[in-house]
Amino acid sequence: MPTLTTAAIWAVLEAVSDPEIPVLTVTDLGIVRDVKLHDDGLTEIVITPTYSGCPAMNTIEVNIRAVLEEHGVAPVKVTTVLQPAWTTDWMTERGRQKLLAYGIAPPVNGTADKGALFAEQPEVACPQCGSVHTELVSQFGSTACKAMYRCLDCREPFDYFKCH
Repeated sequence: MPTLTTAAIWAVLEAVSDPEIPVLTVTDLGIVRDVKLHDDGLTEIVITPTYSGCPAMNTIEVNIRAVLEEHGVAPVKVTTVLQPAWTTDWMTERGRQKLLAYGIAPPVNGTADKGALFAEQPEVACPQCGSVHTELVSQFGSTACKAMYRCLDCREPFDYFKCH
């Protein structure tokens, strides 16, 4: 089987979904930082977790290996790097639109949620009705990367993918 190019491997990685938010791929999230083709035939995929200690990272690593091996790419090494730390700025616009369509408010550009205790809360639009008349219910949602909000207009609760 011919060796896949770096571009072809990136395309294959589009099939690896995030186990916690299955409408997103690891490339949508920006988790995959690099694809390296070594002279000895090794393919190395460099990933960065969205959160240190993210429980989905082991599953993501297994799924990356599996999809590449299905496409004849072997051996595969998955390297996790923590620096620089992942940021929602690495998410693709396509990923943000997928979140919205799935009912999760995408991260608000230009905000830093970690300053939420000392700064004004971000203006988060409801993914159901689009209203920005929303309130933070809990800084912790169904997963560590999400917060729980409620729309004060349509009264629906929703997850917000936190910025960092």
